[in-house]
Amino acid sequence: MADTARETIHPGGELRGRLRVAMPLTFGPTHFAPVLAEMARLHPQLHIHTSYSDRFVDLIAEGFDCAIRVGHLADSNMLARRIGWTCAKYVATPDYIRKHGSPETPEEFLTHEVVMQGTETWLAMDGDKAVTLKPRGRFKADNAVALVAAALAGIGLAGLPEELIGGHLASGALVPVMTRYPPPKLGIYVVRPPGQHPARKIRVLTEMLIECFEEPSESHEN
Repeated sequence: MADTARETIHPGGELRGRLRVAMPLTFGPTHFAPVLAEMARLHPQLHIHTSYSDRFVDLIAEGFDCAIRVGHLADSNMLARRIGWTCAKYVATPDYIRKHGSPETPEEFLTHEVVMQGTETWLAMDGDKAVTLKPRGRFKADNAVALVAAALAGIGLAGLPEELIGGHLASGALVPVMTRYPPPKLGIYVVRPPGQHPARKIRVLTEMLIECFEEPSESHEN
């Protein structure tokens, strides 16, 4: 049944029914959960079910109304609304740099071990141009917090969101590398299955997230 058919709204505008949201384990509890909690407070007849995982979630097959995703969206038939941005840095420990040197260019970067999610392609910005990197690494994890731990252990270079490493940068435990070729900004999106109009509960959540992150933008299809 379509979202709009499932949703019931009180005459006063209160939301009813159920809202199922998938969000990343890395950012979800700290950055997005407070918004969902506030939404539940404002709409006491709305049941909100959230699932936190850094794995890719099939929204249709698993019955989610929407997802919050961070990063570069893969091509799909999902509809996405950008609600904000986050930034990342390429980093390493001082001990790693003493032993292996600090890469200054994408070519040098590729000679180093990295800690990574899988076999993903990375990007580095050369001015307005994106340079594709295909790094290699023996430590892989599907959670950014685990990658922070690996980076702090000096296993390799890492590309990590600033929100997760700000304290480590301030203390000097991690230092930026390849600063002339930083990672591109990462978009934060509300993603939903295709349909002509989003359910009002998804629109309300999206508006609350935009207000929180102060990055309104146009929706687009991916």
